Amino acid sequence: MPVQPVPLGFVFRSRAKDEKAPADKTRVALSKQPRDPQAPKGRPTPKRSEAQTQRRSVANTPTNRKEAAKRQREERREALNRQRQALATGDERYLPARDKGPVRKFARDWVDSRFNVAEFFLPLAVVILVLSVVRVPAIQSIALLLWLVVIVLIVADAAFSGFRLKKRLKEKFPDQNTRGAVPYALMRSLQMRRLRLPKPQVKRGERP
Repeated sequence: MPVQPVPLGFVFRSRAKDEKAPADKTRVALSKQPRDPQAPKGRPTPKRSEAQTQRRSVANTPTNRKEAAKRQREERREALNRQRQALATGDERYLPARDKGPVRKFARDWVDSRFNVAEFFLPLAVVILVLSVVRVPAIQSIALLLWLVVIVLIVADAAFSGFRLKKRLKEKFPDQNTRGAVPYALMRSLQMRRLRLPKPQVKRGERP
């Protein structure tokens, strides 16, 4: 009897492919089935705003060192611009660390609401220097006396202001740390009002 040839492909066919094929077909069939909208996905659906933020962050992620350095410079420039605007408007969110907080704000307002002898030091110093240049012994003596008077007035006013401010801070902020607020206010009182930063937010005579 003639011998029928046996197909070798059936003999040597990989069993892994045979086992994998039904699984692939099953997976494709399941993917084509409509999904139940109530079925859990294993993770919450992100909001549209969150998804847009994530896409922007991925798109804006620097890909090399040069882009990262450029991004840091831009962020630093934006931060400085915000800080400059905050110093002019008094916006607490972007003020430097030394100017932040209700204690520092009260100290600034307390200084800005009154006249301080120290803030007139520069114009008085110019006048005294002009007088001291005049080669008249009497005028030079007056200039020297004015130096002593101005210095005594500044020291006395600073001591009196520091004592009063310290008392007000204890009354208004009994449970907060007020350390450094008095020196901060006295340094501000040495500056002319129009040159102070952050800009004064209260008028003279106005109670902070």
